[in-house]
Amino acid sequence: MSIYSMTAFANARTELEHKVVQLEIRSVNNRYLDLHIRLPDELKFFEPTMRDYIAGSIRRGKLDIRLQLQTMATTQALALPKDMLNQIGQQLKEIRRYIPQIQAPSFSELLDLSHQHSHIQAEKWFPALNQLLQEALTELIANRKREGARLAESMRAITQKMHTHLKQIEAQLPQVLYDYQQKLTQRLKETLEQASPQGMQYISAEEFSARLAQEVSLFSVRIDVAEELTRLKAHTKELDYLLNKKNIDDNNQNKKRQGSLGKRLDFLFQEMNREVNTLGSKAGSIELSQAAIELKLLVDQLREQAQNIE
Repeated sequence: MSIYSMTAFANARTELEHKVVQLEIRSVNNRYLDLHIRLPDELKFFEPTMRDYIAGSIRRGKLDIRLQLQTMATTQALALPKDMLNQIGQQLKEIRRYIPQIQAPSFSELLDLSHQHSHIQAEKWFPALNQLLQEALTELIANRKREGARLAESMRAITQKMHTHLKQIEAQLPQVLYDYQQKLTQRLKETLEQASPQGMQYISAEEFSARLAQEVSLFSVRIDVAEELTRLKAHTKELDYLLNKKNIDDNNQNKKRQGSLGKRLDFLFQEMNREVNTLGSKAGSIELSQAAIELKLLVDQLREQAQNIE
């Protein structure tokens, strides 16, 4: 399944009946599909088709669509239809039988009359407009796919950093527990010595070890982040899977079944963020707290990138 960005631009141009038609489509991220279409009154008949065609090809994004129509400034564009001139000539000849002094119309008058009779016919223009829309939309989708590939590459790099931090946290946990045990041992000795200079003589090694083991056990439970690390690793594996899917039939049925990748990623990052927050609250050392902060920043970067994915 290809990854598509919601940010892209495309345009297409065609000529018909001495007129230039230009279509521009600008796409930015949006939670749903939001179409803003601007087109001249003469081409309003094409708007329903345009909406249906775009909605069938794109699932999410805010699309600004502008269709412009201009008359070509050429001598060919100023040519008058021969059939119209023949009709006017015959009518003028007939009129002069009754009004001999009547003058022939000027060129500008004939040109205005030609424009009045050269209105756009929907059945003639529809195929050209449909082809123009297909060209613009094909370019837009290609640009969205290209930008999506760049987003996926960036997200994969961020995911690799997360894997590194998770491995470092797992490697640091035994040392954190050992350091706490050493600090606790020293603290208990100092407390007993402050209570009495010979305080260590009134407690057996077994009692001291048992109390130390109890405190260390309570601390190890408090900083136990095994579940959070397991879930975070599962989430990052799922992210790798979503970003690296290959050779999946991308037909309409699969699109409906798969849903929006951007929305699925957003949900995944919510779960990641929850686990990272729990990890930070359980941090038993400055190093673990810093690692949790780094993970949170990386998740935020992923969410920011995913906001542009369809």
